[in-house]
This record gives sequence, C-alpha cells and structure tokens, in this order.
Amino acid sequence: MSSAYFLARAGHEVTVIDRQPGPGLETSFANGGQLSASHATPWSNPSNLLKLLKWLGRDDAPLILHLNRDPAMWAWGMRFLANCTPKRVRINTERNLRVALYSRAALDELTDETGIDFDQRREGILHLYHDEGDFSRAIREAALITELGCRLEVRDPAGCVDLEPALGDAREGLAGGIYCPGDTSGDAHKFTARLAELCAGMGVVFRYDAPIKRLSVMAGRIAGVMTERGMVTANNYVLSLGSYSPLLLRPLGIRLPVYPAKGYSVTLPVMGSNRAPSVSITDEAHKLVYSRLGERLRVAGTVEFDRYNAELDTRRAEAILRSAMALFPECGDASRAEFWAGLRPLTPDGVPVIGPTKFGNLFLNTGHGTLGWTMSCGSGRIIADLVEGRAPEIDMEGLGLERF
Repeated sequence: MSSAYFLARAGHEVTVIDRQPGPGLETSFANGGQLSASHATPWSNPSNLLKLLKWLGRDDAPLILHLNRDPAMWAWGMRFLANCTPKRVRINTERNLRVALYSRAALDELTDETGIDFDQRREGILHLYHDEGDFSRAIREAALITELGCRLEVRDPAGCVDLEPALGDAREGLAGGIYCPGDTSGDAHKFTARLAELCAGMGVVFRYDAPIKRLSVMAGRIAGVMTERGMVTANNYVLSLGSYSPLLLRPLGIRLPVYPAKGYSVTLPVMGSNRAPSVSITDEAHKLVYSRLGERLRVAGTVEFDRYNAELDTRRAEAILRSAMALFPECGDASRAEFWAGLRPLTPDGVPVIGPTKFGNLFLNTGHGTLGWTMSCGSGRIIADLVEGRAPEIDMEGLGLERF
C-alpha cells in the first residue's frame, strides 16, 4: 500500500491487486505494531544461533524449526548460517538501519501531510533484559546502532521503571534496558486501511478478491498479471507479496531467497484501572513486543519455520499470553484475548529486497521480515523513485537482489 501511495503521489496511474477482500488482511493485520529502527540487528546473528540450541524441543521457544525435506528451507538455512558472523551482522545491521531511519522520516512526513490516524504513540521503545550476560551484549550492540545513527540510551532497572511504571512488579527480575526515544508504535492494519482510503482518493484502483496465478512475459518484459479474474496489464509492475513473492518469481527464473517465518500475536482489551504499559516494550528474553493500540494491548513475537503453514497453534499463542500476564499482571482482560498468526517474509541476511530485476519493468519490494511495518514508507518511496527512473535519496548498495 505504501508503494501504491508514493507512486500515485508521483503522478502514476496505479492498480493494486490483492487476493484478500480488503487491505492489510495478511501479515499487516495483527502484527506487533512497533516502528522500530532499534530492531535493525538481524535474526541471523551469533547470539541467536547459540540460543537456538537451548530452545530446541521447547513448545514455548521464541524460535522453532520444523525439520522437513523442503529444499528451499535447507538452502535458505545455509545462507542464514553464513550470515551469523560478526562481520556480516555489522554489514546487515547498517543496511537495515539505513532503510529504517529513512522510512521513519518518510512516515513522519506522510503523517504531517495527511493527518492519518493509526493509534500512533511516540513514547519510544524500551528493550528489556533479564540476564546480565544478555544485557552486556546488548550494550555493545547499542553502541553500534548509535554509531550508525539511531540514538539509544542504556538504563538500569530503576531507570526502566521510571520510564514505564507498569514494570514495577518486574523490577527485581530485570538486568536493565536499552531505550530508543525515536522509535514509535501504532496499528499497522489501521494505517494500511487509512492509506488505502487516501490512495482511492488519489485515483488508485483496487482489484480485491483477485488471486494471482502467474506473471506473463513477452520479449524480456512483464506483459501482464494473470489473476483468477482475468489479465491486468501495465507499463511497470511492483511485486510486493511478502512470503509469497518467491512463488511467482520462480517460474521466471528468479531465485528470491525469502522464506516464510510464522509469528503470533495476542490482543487483549485494556481494562479501565489496569497497569498496562504505555511505552512500547520489547522483552528480549522471550522475543516478544508489547504495543498499546488505543484501548487494546498487542503482544506479538516468536519465529516458527514450517513452510507456508499459517494455521494458528493455540499453544504458542497461550504461551505468549502467559508471558504477558507474568510481566504485566494487570495489563488487560486475558479472558477476552484474541489470537492470531501470520507469515513474515525473511531473507537469510535479514535485509529486505528492494530494487529492479532482470526484467526492465519489474521491481521488487519484499523480504522485510519482522521490519515490514518499520520500513514500509521508506521502501515505498524508494520504489516510486526507481519506477520514475530517479536515483533514490539513500544509498541502495546491498539492498537489491544482486547481492544473492
């Protein structure tokens, strides 16, 4: 939707094709809600690799790998391991942060221009650590993030509680926190729906309930998009289908190393006299994020590799709810909690794929992993520049398909 908005703003006639009946009904529907440049460190890093061994066999583990014979998963996994080195982590963190900070500025500009409402909160994001060793490593990582342009503050347990009083009951179990005052949070689905309304007002055409069957090629260019409702043609095409992007590209001879990573969320109503957090929280021990969305609290996280299985495993969602109630005992009405699961498109290096392809009129905007909401506006703006034939405002080195 961000791609459509910035293309329409540049004067293009835009058509959006979506298999769902409305906007933002897949991964954007109930995600963690954080706009978090401070999350630029990719999943493919040495510390997560070591933790994966500890998490094996646990149903409530932050990361679960379902072993199967899928060649795509094994090929993706080998590339993932190759990126779990300090050198690669620094490179990939810089690339992510480059897009995330650019996107933060693009979102601020869009919000100022349009007044779009999506329950945004500007209290920052606080990363919590319960283990002294994890906290020490986080302080070193924070130095890199700050060096790369995203200001972070180290806080002791008392400083964490001062920032978010709802952590009072958990103070004794905290080692410390890392606070990013420039990060924000909001409702990604509400943003997408409101942006769709703005797009419609700019003349964007929406073709919902139109699953895509294939991309048609003629003379080295994309000639059209064949949907279950017929062919759609255009001068240029932007493929932004998240985890499903590789499936349409494979018949064209393009190997896009994006693999689906299932995540879960729990949304519960905030009671009138409770102690739900106002500051968006990342609990690094459980890899969970907390975002206050109006009168709701969203708790989301975990990564599960199980092909394209998007089914909700209630055990995983209930484990998230238990963790939430343990950290914030009075955060909301657990009896009315709503569970959700969705697939996030993860590249082996944790960096999105934004840019052209071997087909002159086909552009990619996909593979953002857990940072799709964070990078959405910047990525859409980049796509508009590329389609226009302009050099984007940020360095594009390492963001395209050619790096693979």
